[in-house]
Order: sequence, then C-alpha cells, then structure tokens
Amino acid sequence: MVFAIIATLIPSLGLGLLSFRQNEAQISGNVTRELRTLTSDASREIELWIDKRAHEVRVSSTSNAVIDGLSAIARPQANIRANTVTKNPQALAHYLRSVQEKLDTFRELTVVNADGQVVASSAAVAAAVTLPDEWSPNSLTEGLVITPPHWDEQYTTTTLSIAVPVLSYDNLIMGALVAVLDLRTLQPHLKSAKKSPPGEVLLLDRDGRILVSSQIDAEKLKQLDTSVLRRLQSQPGESLVFQGMTHREVIGLADVSENLPVTIVAERDRGEVYSAWVELRDMFLALVGALVIVVAAVAFQMGRSIVGPLQRLIGAADRIAGGDLEVRLTATRNDELGHLTQVFNQMADRLRHSHAEIMAANQAMQQQNQVLETLSITDSLTGLYNRSKLDAILSDELARFKRTQREFTLLMMDIDYFKTLNDTYGHITGDEILTAVARILIQSIRSIDYAARYGGDEFIIILVETSTDQALKTAERVRSQVENMRYSANDSVIAVTVSIGVVQCQSGDMTPTAVFARADSALYGAKHAGRNRAFCVS
Repeated sequence: MVFAIIATLIPSLGLGLLSFRQNEAQISGNVTRELRTLTSDASREIELWIDKRAHEVRVSSTSNAVIDGLSAIARPQANIRANTVTKNPQALAHYLRSVQEKLDTFRELTVVNADGQVVASSAAVAAAVTLPDEWSPNSLTEGLVITPPHWDEQYTTTTLSIAVPVLSYDNLIMGALVAVLDLRTLQPHLKSAKKSPPGEVLLLDRDGRILVSSQIDAEKLKQLDTSVLRRLQSQPGESLVFQGMTHREVIGLADVSENLPVTIVAERDRGEVYSAWVELRDMFLALVGALVIVVAAVAFQMGRSIVGPLQRLIGAADRIAGGDLEVRLTATRNDELGHLTQVFNQMADRLRHSHAEIMAANQAMQQQNQVLETLSITDSLTGLYNRSKLDAILSDELARFKRTQREFTLLMMDIDYFKTLNDTYGHITGDEILTAVARILIQSIRSIDYAARYGGDEFIIILVETSTDQALKTAERVRSQVENMRYSANDSVIAVTVSIGVVQCQSGDMTPTAVFARADSALYGAKHAGRNRAFCVS
C-alpha cells in the first residue's frame, strides 16, 4: 500500500513542478516584454521632451533682445539699433528673467560670449557650461550642447543644461544661450497612467544615482548598486532580478538613451508579478505535504510495533554515549524487545551509580586542589599573598606598564623595632601584631590593589594606576591606623608604628628585584628620618 501511494505521488509531484516551471518562464517573458515597452516609450518621450526644450531655447536665442544685447556688449563699436533696450548686462538679465518666468521647465537662462564668459544671467550665480571649439555649420538649427544631468545644490533638484549658439544678424556666432532645465518636469512624461504597462521607470546617471522616477521624487530613492548597474548596461533589454530602488526585490531591465547621457531602467515588484503563481505553488505544495503526512502516518503505524522500540533503544544509547545518564525506558512488552529494555535499564542504573561515585571523588579532589592553590599563594599567618605570589604580581604589573604605560606604586613597610617587641613580649605577641597590621593593610586598599607579606615583619602594597601623591596618602592612612591601635600583652599596652618606603614604577625597572631595591632604599630613608613615617624616592 505504501509503495502504491509513493508510486502515485512521485509522478504527480514531478509533473506539477514541471508545469509550474513552465508557467514561471512564461510570466518572466511577459514581464520582460512589458518592461521593454516601458523603456522604449520612456526613450521616445525623452527625445520629444529634449526636442521641445531645444526648440524653446533656439527661439529664445534668436530674439532681438538677446542678439542686440550680446552685440552691444561683445562689439561695442557695432551699429546697434537705437531702440534696443539691451545695451547693458542688467537690461539683458532682466529680459532673461522675464523669459524664464514664462517657461516652467527653465530654472535659469544665461548668455555667454564666444569665449564662454558670462554676459548676463537670470540667476545670481550662472551655471558653468563647456562650449565646443567649433560649432556645426548649420548652427542655427543643429548646434546644441547638452551637459550630463546632475543634482543641483543651488536649485535642490536634478537639472540639465542645454546650450545653443547665438548668431548675429550676419550669421556670425557671437556666443551662446545656456538654459538650465528642471529635469523633474520630465517625470509625468516617463509613463502614462492609462496606456503604459505596470512598472516604474527611472533615469539614472553614470554612477547609478536616481535622476527622475515615475513613482516618487528622486531624492527619496536610494542609489542602485554599481555591480547591478553594470550588469544591466551590459545586457540592454534583458531582464534581471535584483534588489531594486522601489521594492525590495524587482525584475528590471535597462536601456541607454540616445539623447541624454542617462540609463533608463524599468522595474517591477517581483512579489507582485509572481503573487498569483506563488499562491498556486503554495497550494500545490500544501497538497503534496498533506499527502506526505498521510503516507508518513501509514508508514509510522506499520513500523510502530517493530521499529519504534528499536529506535527508542538506539536513541537512549546515543543519549548515554553523549553523557545523559538519566535515561530510563518503560518496558511494556513481554517479548524479546521487552527483555532487552529491562537489561538496558539495569545497565543505565549501574552507570549512574558509578558516575555519582566518580563525581563525588572529583568534587573532593577539586576542593583539595583549591585549598592547595590557596596555600601556595597565601601567607599562612597573615592571610596576605606570600613572596612567590608577590613576585608574579609585580612581574605582571611591570609587563602591563611596558605595554600600556599604566603606572603603579609600590609601598614597602616594616614594623619599627619589631625584633625588640618579639624579644620582650614573645613570638606569640609578635605574630598577633603581624596579623593585626595585615588586617589594617587589607582594609586600607582597594579591591584592585595587592597586599603581601614580603618576609618577617616586612609587607608590600602594590597600588594599581596610582600616582605618588595618592600612594603617599594611602601610606599615611596605614601609618596612622597602625599608630592609633594598641596591643595588650602581659598586662602591658604596646604601641606599634611602621616605616613606609614609597616608589613609583619607572621605565628602567626591568625586573621585580629592581623595584624591590628602590623600595628598600625608600624604606631605609624612612627609618633614617626617624621611623613612623612614609618616605618617597623618585
């Protein structure tokens, strides 16, 4: 039965997937044709728009006001008609502004002489334009210079400049009329809301930045990835799937305009194109999934009585091999599989018992190791770090100082006349004094600092990231607290003081011994100065 179901399911699934694949290819072909139509229509509209704007600029360039004004400025000795109103740049600029205000696509009109110098302009700052060295012989009808479209910061829009020659009455080129066009006025012509196929049309510059879009303002769209732009330009008219500028994933193609140095890109939301196809595909896959579930249920029911118990045993064995010893199976059968399950449970019980004994022994060993580690770095009497640990700490601090120049200060101190105290009151009292001084040291330093017993009645404090002035304050605090404490022994009150030597790390300190030597010298200075004081050596 299972074989029959599978034999029926596999051919149905194969034919269904093949049908969907062919349908997808057909949809892709239709979308490609529609996008080609969009780019073709947009290219034609751009050509018409450019021709119309060029005609408007040529008409303006042949006006008497422009010709007379440029003649009066460029050739002052020429015989200009007496009634002209453009014998100075201000009058010509006024005329240009009046013309520009009547043409909504124009942002600026500028007259330049034959050398490219600005004569008059409707704008405060005229746009730059590069004129050809030689104009066409038919300059009156064919002479035209178009600069690449770009984002104009002055007008906060995408602009395009067109320059046409200005001819004198005897057909000599005197200069040119330059018009700055607002490229956003081209937006309504890129796509017809009623006649054009679905999709969006975008004009991109050579770097893939949006110039004009049929959907929204260009500045609201992101720049097309350079690699995607190169692929589109290398395969004009061929559709590609890429991360678009109007939707997350689009189908698009590109064409290059013959009239403008721009790339025309038409794209359409891929999710919208394939929405119906995806819905049918999902329904088909859901049906196949339901059939698979039915087949799996039948197979599960048939194999449950034999394969199920074996799989549970294998899974339990894998868990034990992975370290999970809390596995226990329920034996519900009286056959060979039931007996095998009971034996498995007995084996797991023995493993758990052995593992518990091993873990208890391991925990005891870890505790012993922690005690041994603490004893290896701690002075047994005072609870401070011992000399071995002190050397390691100081070596680390020296290495850190060489790497990061983080300064530290070392305090070396000993108890004044400790030998006399020991001889007078006994070693037990001496040990109590050492312990009391150690408590004061621990209470006087920060958690990042270190206190250690250097040997005998000598102690070391390492103050991390501490200057000499701060270290002297800490030393004085320690000295004062020790001096203020009183120790009773044999019905006597003992006053204890300490002498402290203070040194700061230096670039010449290569080893802990060198630092200890300087600290010992500072300690000697404190004793020589009368004891019960802190002494600093630079």
